[in-house]
Amino acid sequence: MKLKSLALAICALAAAGNVLAAKDDVLSHRCQTVSPEKVDRTRINDNLTTFLRAKKARGQATLRETGTVEIPVWFHVINNGKTLAKGNVPDSQITDQIAVLNSAYAATPFRFVLAGVDRTKNKAWFKMKPGSAAEAEAKTALRKGGPETLNLYSAAPNGGLLGWATFPSSYKNKPTADGVVVLFSSVPGGTASPYNEGDTGTHEVGHWLGLYHTFQGGCTAPGDGVADTAFEASPAFGCPVGRDSCATQAGLDPIANFMDYTDDSCMNEFTAEQIARMDQMHQQYRTPVLP
Repeated sequence: MKLKSLALAICALAAAGNVLAAKDDVLSHRCQTVSPEKVDRTRINDNLTTFLRAKKARGQATLRETGTVEIPVWFHVINNGKTLAKGNVPDSQITDQIAVLNSAYAATPFRFVLAGVDRTKNKAWFKMKPGSAAEAEAKTALRKGGPETLNLYSAAPNGGLLGWATFPSSYKNKPTADGVVVLFSSVPGGTASPYNEGDTGTHEVGHWLGLYHTFQGGCTAPGDGVADTAFEASPAFGCPVGRDSCATQAGLDPIANFMDYTDDSCMNEFTAEQIARMDQMHQQYRTPVLP
């Protein structure tokens, strides 16, 4: 286990809306979310420590109760035609995606509630890439709500990408960029096997709530900034049970963690300190009126 303070847990979804990468032939990138630069991670950690100290000084709990924080979700279906093959995700799959999120986050303070769905046919937006003009145009036109609202965009990004997201700390400087983008066929029942059970959404929302990848920093402290995830040298793919890429560190690789790159069927957990991290980041950056 990593001997790092809880306050050092900071999620890896870009300090100003950046993005990261990894993986294979057809779906060559599990996630395109880029973690903040070291100086930004330090600043975010320092801000988080100050925030937590202030809450404790006021006698307030630093972790909210399970299921007490409602996150409204706007689902933006960007497509290139009326058929599912062209990205027109049906309402049934959207409902299933929300159910997957609620199952994955059941042990956290968060509940996801569908606020609305809109559908837009736009070829350029449908093929958007992270940081592209098409992404900026789509989000500027479609985004709804404030920092507390999860805007989830389904599309067919070029380059074999499964998804990307923005970090909580990015919102202040780039509010229109805020949100999560997923490959439309990665939602439950989609065709992007083995990534078609909805956990691309789970993974990217983890970034949106402030988590880094489990392999952030490799085998060197502070790693992903969360004390109870084992160190991991590189992303894991498939479901390599028993993998130990950091032999000099305690614990096997966290291949079942939602913030790794394994198959959807292999992912099933957040750790206690990841949950605490997400709650702290949400309180600091995504709660319109801080307690």
